[in-house]
Amino acid sequence: MTVGSHVRLLTIPESVLGPLPPEERGDLESMLGEVFEVYEIDEWNQAWVAKEWAEGEGKYRAHSLGLDSHEMEWVEAGPPQPS
Repeated sequence: MTVGSHVRLLTIPESVLGPLPPEERGDLESMLGEVFEVYEIDEWNQAWVAKEWAEGEGKYRAHSLGLDSHEMEWVEAGPPQPS
């Protein structure tokens, strides 16, 4: 796995979802099954991905997730799916 790889998000741990307010939890759950480009590999070998949502009037909200290997699957080269 390298920066620029494409991965499909398979699962998000309840330890991440549980403390979130319902609207943020819904945002993260909407990422399940989507393909993302890895933008960073951290010192714990987690692959970091992000998604952005337009709120209108030039405003956005975003979430990033650091994924362990069992939480994603590598996808053949190709563009990420639209957010």
